[in-house]
Amino acid sequence: MHTLRTALAIAWIVFWVYWLVSAFNAKEGRSAKRRLPLTGLSALSVVLVLRAFRGGSLEVHSPVLEAIGTVVFACGLALAIWARIHLGRNWGLPMSQKAEPELVTSGPYRFVRHPIYSGLLAGLLGTVLATNLIGLIVAAVLGAYFYYSAFVEEKNLTATFPTAYPAYRASTRMLIPFVL
Repeated sequence: MHTLRTALAIAWIVFWVYWLVSAFNAKEGRSAKRRLPLTGLSALSVVLVLRAFRGGSLEVHSPVLEAIGTVVFACGLALAIWARIHLGRNWGLPMSQKAEPELVTSGPYRFVRHPIYSGLLAGLLGTVLATNLIGLIVAAVLGAYFYYSAFVEEKNLTATFPTAYPAYRASTRMLIPFVL
């Protein structure tokens, strides 16, 4: 169990280092400021998830749940990374607007409109399932934040792409293929 927790913590650290470094290659936003993609909410979620690694009454002791959690974690981070790579320089902080926007509907974006959010939530859910179920609170809060961010982004995208985005929105789910 200790080895799994250490491996998950290292994987999250590597992921966030990649995420921070790749942020410097994104297009400028309309505000022309570069900000690190680490908001107070995401910092809090990282701290709370790391806190969940310490044990407690909801610590996971089931090898089956640990295995399922590890697979969900790996698939979630893989989806987020694939979406980030596919989006390229069009990536930005939640609810940001780019100076020269492009509507990306291919790659993972053909399955869900916000695969980075989906991947991060799946990664967090997998971590929780493999380590400590108290993290479900963090996952719920972060899920609400991502849903709100997606809603705001969709209003911006509809205004920016008034014909293309509604058609894309009608054919693709927001966060979970075939469900939501």
